[in-house]
Amino acid sequence: MEVKIGVQHAPREIVLESGQSAEEVERAVSEALAGKSELLKLVDEHGRKVLVPADRLAYVELGEPAGRKVGFGAL
Repeated sequence: MEVKIGVQHAPREIVLESGQSAEEVERAVSEALAGKSELLKLVDEHGRKVLVPADRLAYVELGEPAGRKVGFGAL
């Protein structure tokens, strides 16, 4: 699923494709905003971790689950 994260005082948003479900991402965002953790921690499809300070979050936008990509590449 596509996740867009807006960070305060940053000109660009963070965009990642996450293998996590919408409920998992929403739970992580809620915990970060509630003060249960100082960082919002997400993992993208390639296993890279994205860490954002909870006090710098401007918004988090959850997109539709990623479908098959169209193209001529190998599957």
